[in-house]
Amino acid sequence: MASVGGLSPNRAGHRCASASSLGVTDIDWHAPWLADWRAVGEPIARQVAAGVPQPEALNAAGRAPLRFVPQADLPEGQAYEDFIFATGQVPTREGLHDFFNALCWMHFPLTKQRLNHLQAREIARAGVGQVRGPVRDAATVFDENALLIQTSDAVWTALNEHRWIDAFGGLRSEWAHTRLWTFGHAALEKAVQPYKSITVHLCRVPQNVAQNDLDAWLAQDLTPDKLARKPFSPLPLLGVPGWWPANEDPAFYADASVFRPRRSPRLSEKPYANAEITPTA
Repeated sequence: MASVGGLSPNRAGHRCASASSLGVTDIDWHAPWLADWRAVGEPIARQVAAGVPQPEALNAAGRAPLRFVPQADLPEGQAYEDFIFATGQVPTREGLHDFFNALCWMHFPLTKQRLNHLQAREIARAGVGQVRGPVRDAATVFDENALLIQTSDAVWTALNEHRWIDAFGGLRSEWAHTRLWTFGHAALEKAVQPYKSITVHLCRVPQNVAQNDLDAWLAQDLTPDKLARKPFSPLPLLGVPGWWPANEDPAFYADASVFRPRRSPRLSEKPYANAEITPTA
């Protein structure tokens, strides 16, 4: 479909494949943020690299609760989320953005369905207008950019308060007991070619949630009221201990253009504060 500024008109917030020259052959499956995705994603990527159309390769894996179809199947003028809700099909373009989106459907099917239902309900209630509303805004931020974290109160508080030296210095040993799960497909697309300022939105998982129960817990936890409160905390992705060699040097965290001090409450309430997702209509 035609696009303006790299964005598909029926898919607010989603980059077109033409916006990036990178492809599945550029993915480093040994990157730590892909540890949970490699077993499923790498074989599919090999098929795509061999010339199999991306929707076909994704469907052949048989791990998603719906089907992936070519982008051309999305009718002109119909909202992307509404189409998924109505048909059980995900319009899918060639390229990294939709590839990682599909892998997320495979790893978090209940949560992805929940986000889609929330989006479709908001569209049915308010239509598709110039203002997406707090629930749709927050659902989009989560879908595109979330990183799930299960950690101690001390680490979470330091991160939430942007006390970066405490979080990554004084409390660094606690990261050995911290669990992270990548979720946002836009963040993963950027991380194929890593740079220091990639910023994700942290969502805290309680300590008593087991990995096998994570998807079900998250789908139940993402209520409209909670999303509207924007329960996220920004984190520069490459700051995670063990995820980037340069962060072994404490000076890595002294870059205030990336590891920013906490903003005033009024600014920090904005869903896109410190993020790299551009708000769209």
